[in-house]
Amino acid sequence: MGLVWVEVVVRNPDTGRHAAAKALVDTGATLTAVPRRIAEELQLPTIGRRRVMTAKGATELDECVGVVEVMGRKAYTHILVSDDIEIVLIGATALETLGLEVDPVTGKLKEAATYLL
Repeated sequence: MGLVWVEVVVRNPDTGRHAAAKALVDTGATLTAVPRRIAEELQLPTIGRRRVMTAKGATELDECVGVVEVMGRKAYTHILVSDDIEIVLIGATALETLGLEVDPVTGKLKEAATYLL
């Protein structure tokens, strides 16, 4: 299976400011990450810093809250702000919150089962 790209809208939950972008679905990432320019443009509310492992090694990133919209579904999620990426990365937590998963046969997103056990 190749890379999975989706159209995403990232929104500031307080102001409604939003930005549309093409995003890479990264099932190996826990949280969603955006380039700093998007976070600043939207004035995403920062809630702290988080220590994370990246391809470059361990680092600390600003952590914000925002709304992501993919395939008409919206979800509040934690978003990391990176100075090292130029694209939006959609992580596993956002996918689960949106009720979506990658279909390995088609290489596209599909509705996922939501469990409450």
